[in-house]
Amino acid sequence: MRRNDREISAPDIIEKFIAGERIIRIAFVDDGDIYIVPVNYGYTLTNGNYTFYFHGAAAGRKFELAQNEPTVGFEIDGAYKLLEADNACDFSAEFMSVIGTGRLKVLTEKAEKTAALNMLMKQNTGRGDWDFDEKTLKATAVYELAADKLSCKAK
Repeated sequence: MRRNDREISAPDIIEKFIAGERIIRIAFVDDGDIYIVPVNYGYTLTNGNYTFYFHGAAAGRKFELAQNEPTVGFEIDGAYKLLEADNACDFSAEFMSVIGTGRLKVLTEKAEKTAALNMLMKQNTGRGDWDFDEKTLKATAVYELAADKLSCKAK
């Protein structure tokens, strides 16, 4: 990180930020091209390690890339506030962001998919005790992203 003075290393601050946001951007490499997808997420934090969960169709570019190129980058940003100035070049912003890398896995077991979808729903609705019918679970790809690197920055 170029600006070490903006690095956030306090685990409780990072976790509070991740808990309060709703969108994670997943960056895939697709035969030399970059493909970035914003998705809703849920997460777990175990022994300092983050695992993110998101979902999508069980077909298409994201689904294929997750199986063929499972190493991804990710980014979460928020807490944005424009800091105005008299001169255009003096404008700035307050923000917080988390970036990292990790490996994707497509979950296949009903119990895993249900638990992951409930984490996603809890992140977005505050409630994590939903039921999902068989048809929905079968048609839905549920992704697990185990973060292996993660950094946080704020201004």
